[in-house]
Amino acid sequence: MSRPKIIKQLKIQNPSLSQSDLEVVIDTICQSIEQSIKSGEKVELRGFGTFFVKKIKEKYSARNPKTEELIYVPEKNKVRFKASKFLKKFINE
Repeated sequence: MSRPKIIKQLKIQNPSLSQSDLEVVIDTICQSIEQSIKSGEKVELRGFGTFFVKKIKEKYSARNPKTEELIYVPEKNKVRFKASKFLKKFINE
C-alpha cells in the first residue's frame, strides 16, 4: 500500500481531519521511526512488529557473479523487521 492510499484510508475513517493534517501525522510517525532506528533503538509497534538494526559482518572474499572478480564488502548496518505473533497469525488465516 502506498502513502497516498494510507492517507485516503485515514481520511475515510477520520473525515473531520484535513488531508494536510493526515500527511503531517504520517510524516511525524515515519520521522520518529527513522530517528529511533538511526540512534540504535528498537521500535516496537504492539500487534504489528519490531524494527531493529542488525550489523552485517564484513566479507573479504565475496565474488561478483557477473565478472567472477573478488570484491571486498565492508561491515554495514541493516534495518530488519520482525512481525508480531498477532500479525503472523492474521496473515496465515
